[in-house]
Amino acid sequence: MTGVPASAAGGSGSTPVRGGKLGAAAVNQASLWNIANLLTMARLALVPGFVVLLLHNGGYDPAWRSFAWAAFAVAMITDLFDGHLARTYNLVTDFGKIADPIADKAIMGAALICLSYLGDLPWWVTGVILFRELGITLMRFWVIRHGVIPASRGGKMKTLAQGTAVGMYVLALTGPLATLRFWVMAVAVVLTVVTGLDYIRQAVVLRRQGLAAERAAEEQQGASDGADPVAGAAGARGAAEAEW
Repeated sequence: MTGVPASAAGGSGSTPVRGGKLGAAAVNQASLWNIANLLTMARLALVPGFVVLLLHNGGYDPAWRSFAWAAFAVAMITDLFDGHLARTYNLVTDFGKIADPIADKAIMGAALICLSYLGDLPWWVTGVILFRELGITLMRFWVIRHGVIPASRGGKMKTLAQGTAVGMYVLALTGPLATLRFWVMAVAVVLTVVTGLDYIRQAVVLRRQGLAAERAAEEQQGASDGADPVAGAAGARGAAEAEW
């Protein structure tokens, strides 16, 4: 999921880059086949299995949907741990930085699309959530050279609400629980939109600050370069006068 599902996913619901506070040495030394990456790979591998379980027998068999829910729950749990393990034990790799957010989006996107395909969830809900998640991912690359926007409380709440709501829709619930899941999904959609707008605001501010800092550095460099010839000429003149 997004960001951490426990991703999200920053003020925007986005999750900070895994291991963002670690040194480059840690990134280079971490093995590809570490526990954090293995959990991420397992989450990716669960996606096709989850889809098969959810759509088995037309997608309306309560038993198979329970199996699908179990696969979805395992994927969400691995998302809680892989990033934490990578940061805590210096297991950060370039693969993990790329694969972790992909795995988050893959399991959530697969669940939303399948639920809409089965008619359990309106397509506009799936569209709003996926548009936000993909858009924020692209925006993260847009500002990454200027800095990383950390995960906020709102982003974490969004991730929790999305995971809970989708999990409830995967199960074949009826009666009051079916009504409850509607409201949980409504909360998830609101948080998705609000945190997405907040992330955009933070991204724009961060980019402006980064560009301003770059311009200031260029101007300072230009001033230093312009001063060097003057200093050189003065030094040469002094040397000539001393020789005279």
